[in-house]
Amino acid sequence: MKLLREIWIIFIHSLRVALRNPMTIIVGLLQPVTWLLLFAPLLKNLPATAAFSPEEAINIFTPGMLVMLAPITSLFSGIGLVVELRNGVLDRLRVTPVSRLAVVLGKALRDLVVLLLQGVLLVAVAWTMGLRIHLAGILVGLGLMMIVGLLMISCSYAFALILRNENAVASIANVLLLPLLLLSGLILPLELAPRWMQIAADFNPLAYTVEAMRALFTGRFDDTVILNGFLLTTALAVFSLFWATRSFRRALA
Repeated sequence: MKLLREIWIIFIHSLRVALRNPMTIIVGLLQPVTWLLLFAPLLKNLPATAAFSPEEAINIFTPGMLVMLAPITSLFSGIGLVVELRNGVLDRLRVTPVSRLAVVLGKALRDLVVLLLQGVLLVAVAWTMGLRIHLAGILVGLGLMMIVGLLMISCSYAFALILRNENAVASIANVLLLPLLLLSGLILPLELAPRWMQIAADFNPLAYTVEAMRALFTGRFDDTVILNGFLLTTALAVFSLFWATRSFRRALA
């Protein structure tokens, strides 16, 4: 109970700080909608293949967009942490008995709330564009998206506490972002990619998450790709959370 209370206190404080600059949150919410409105219609002009049907474009693209939201939104979370470190905010935590795990989870929860709002808004807009709704699958899919978000946020926090420089954190995020997204099949199924790209995608954890998300959106709960996606993503999220917490302990020692 003490840990939960500390997480809640850190979360409320972080949320209040974020709400002082609401434009950042507003822009973050509009970004995925812009991607959906501008890119999804282009898929309808692609030729049909065994792995892709233009009529199913919105049902293929939307699950991928949910997975894409997590790294795009969360990999840059560490930049704000560098600012707090420079301004002495984290130094004040050094003299408190608050758990370092609570600090990580409390701050991450703020970013996860924004991520969840983005995901819900994206699904709502996609529904107006013809997305077939499978409610249970979408709810579980949003949960999977949050796990991916926690993975990316934790990694970003760890990079921030190690590097202590906004430009360095942003550079690493940009370097990681492109291959993670292109080799995940989130825009189009990897069956359309050349063989070398399919082999490279086998080493990308987001590729398994995208497959799981698409299976959830179609209600194929007995598909093993869902279990594989959840197990791999959760394991990596736990590891990254441990890494970020350890980095906090060293930074606040």
